[in-house]
This record gives sequence, structure tokens and C-alpha cells, in this order.
Amino acid sequence: QVRLVESGGGLVHTGGSLNLSCTVSGLVFSTYTMGWFRQAPGKEREFLAAVTGAAITRISTDYYADSVKGRFFTSRDNAKNTVYLQMNGMKPDDTAVYYCAARMLLYTNEAGRYQYWGQGTQVSVSS
Repeated sequence: QVRLVESGGGLVHTGGSLNLSCTVSGLVFSTYTMGWFRQAPGKEREFLAAVTGAAITRISTDYYADSVKGRFFTSRDNAKNTVYLQMNGMKPDDTAVYYCAARMLLYTNEAGRYQYWGQGTQVSVSS
């Protein structure tokens, strides 16, 4: 059974930082691209960042949406089956439920192409 479990959400003030974690079990972690998405009330799910596994290319590559580039950073620890999202300079518009997702092998920013999803963690940014 595949499980993705996010943690690290919470309440932060404008300009603050949070570090989300997503621990994965039940799949060969290094063969999956790990993505981060968020969904605010009344809005569609939005791609934030992704990091590829190194099973094929030997080097992981990270990708970012323009809306978070330079503020959010993703990384992975294949020994711990965990992916991280470091969020800096946070704004009230960052308030949403944040999800991690897994897709075998190749990168995409399309939510519908990710096979597995976590349950989400709430992030709230106060002004």
C-alpha cells in the first residue's frame, strides 16, 4: 500500500518560513518524481515545485512555478524516502492546503498525471 504523509504545516506570520515534509512508503522512492501542490478555498489545485528521482538520470532536478520561484525550495532524501518543501518569505496568498504527490519517473506540472497523493496539510499565513 502506497502512503504519502505530509507534516510541518501550521500558522505563520507574513515574511515567515515553514518547512513541509512528506514521507513516502510502499513504492520505490528513487524512481518517482515528487511534486508539491496547493489548493486554496474556491481555487484549483496549483503546481508549486517538483524534484525528480535519480534512478534514471543519476541527478535529481528541481522545478518551480513562477509564483514561488526564489521563495520555495524542494529537496529529497532518498535514504529517508522523504521530500521537503522549504517556504520562505511567506505571504497571506500562500494560505492553502498543501499536498505532496508522486509520479513514476518523469516530471510534469500537471496534477492529473500524479498517481499518488498525500492527505494534505494546512498552511495559514497571517497578515
